[in-house]
Amino acid sequence: MFHIYCDRKEIEEEHRAPINPTVLSSFISALAGTYGSSTIKNYVYGIKAWHVIHGATWKVNDSEVEALLKASGKMAPKESRKKEKQPWTLKHLTEICEALNPNQPKDAAIHACLTTAFWGTARLGEVTVPKLNAFDPNIHVKVSNVRHNIRDRNQLEETIIFLPWTKVAMEKGEKIFWAKQDGITDPQAALTNHLKVNNPPEDSHLFSFKHEDGLRPMTRSIFISRINNIVKDKRLPKLPGHGIRIGSTLEYLLRGVPFDVVKAKGRWQSEAFKGYLREHAQIMAPYMQADPKAYETFVRYAMPPVR
Repeated sequence: MFHIYCDRKEIEEEHRAPINPTVLSSFISALAGTYGSSTIKNYVYGIKAWHVIHGATWKVNDSEVEALLKASGKMAPKESRKKEKQPWTLKHLTEICEALNPNQPKDAAIHACLTTAFWGTARLGEVTVPKLNAFDPNIHVKVSNVRHNIRDRNQLEETIIFLPWTKVAMEKGEKIFWAKQDGITDPQAALTNHLKVNNPPEDSHLFSFKHEDGLRPMTRSIFISRINNIVKDKRLPKLPGHGIRIGSTLEYLLRGVPFDVVKAKGRWQSEAFKGYLREHAQIMAPYMQADPKAYETFVRYAMPPVR
């Protein structure tokens, strides 16, 4: 983008790298009002990163650049601003599960996949595959990765599922876990039913289902398509797939599970978790009451660190 801008303005190479501060300022100004603030920031940081990698001198006043970036953010078009991520709720999850047929192979697999993602606080991409021919046993979750009925010292049961690969743990993988729940959203009953109906082999994708062409892994598109059809038929609000993990976090917090525990369970990295907390009033409400201890707990996580 920077070079396209320079080509159009016929800016000489010697003013591109090391970059001339005036050229950078005009580049930012040209983008303001057309692109979102995060996009412009990424372009500028990308140019700076190029200088660092190649040992080129960065002769730019960063304070001035930050001021320009802040101003460009004020001018960002409305359509460039992301909508607040809406979380799934337990009510929404229940209505979806009620519409799934537990005796139908694909529905049984989707029911198990959905409830595992929700109560396991997992990303949808961690429990599905990108496309039908993309299943890789070294990357995607398999039937053999499930450990059922694990008991702690208090004899409380949980199910642990090992994810061989995640975007933040590419080599060692991560674990998600859940316990039995009440009603139709119970992940244990849903998974047991799925394994009975579809009987996928140990080395196959965990949420594979029977199809006339053979066993199929659960793809993100198959999952989303079925959910969207239910949403349309029942006239429910359409929520994004990534809202499942957010909804899970919200549900556990509203149940009174400590912030530390939910943060660890959802495998939230600190900054992302703090930003998420500031977005949803439902989570913050209990900690905004006249209770010093609760308020102190919230502030410790929601407020930025002292510099």
